[in-house]
Amino acid sequence: MKHEDKPAFAFPVKVGHISANAVAIRVEANATERAALAAQWNILEVQSLDADLQVARWKKDGVRIKGMVRAKIVQACVVTLEPVESSIEEEIESIFVPEGSRLARIAANDTGEMVLDPDGPDIPDVFTGDTIDVGEVVSEQVALAIDPYPRKPGAAFGERIESTAKDDKRPNPFAALKDWKKD
Repeated sequence: MKHEDKPAFAFPVKVGHISANAVAIRVEANATERAALAAQWNILEVQSLDADLQVARWKKDGVRIKGMVRAKIVQACVVTLEPVESSIEEEIESIFVPEGSRLARIAANDTGEMVLDPDGPDIPDVFTGDTIDVGEVVSEQVALAIDPYPRKPGAAFGERIESTAKDDKRPNPFAALKDWKKD
């Protein structure tokens, strides 16, 4: 995702204000933020974007964000270019740790290779300072769920025109040399 100085959808949360007991947060994008997200994601429109989240401490100094993200978007059909509406509903669970935390390091074996379990949990994301932008976490989750090839129901590509080997015949680059004579 393209990072800019100011994110399209921001909802900063101070880490120092987060307790061990989960705090419920509801975030919702306004019209300006939705227009900025549509431009960022290169889609026609973001009709709505909201999330119901639980934010709590994780281990000693980490933060866990868990909840449900919902969005209604409009994209251009890849076949007809007509608008296609989509609904996105995704569960989200992200863990953040401060920069330099030992919990953010990737485990390595004796040879120095990184050991990653594809079925295991993701490594925590790192935050700097004392703030986590929950809005950016939500918008990233929606961006990952957008269908890259939206198609209007019933839309299909027409017949393909394929060339034959005879049509693809190219001139021989050495044909110009055939008239040269060796002295």
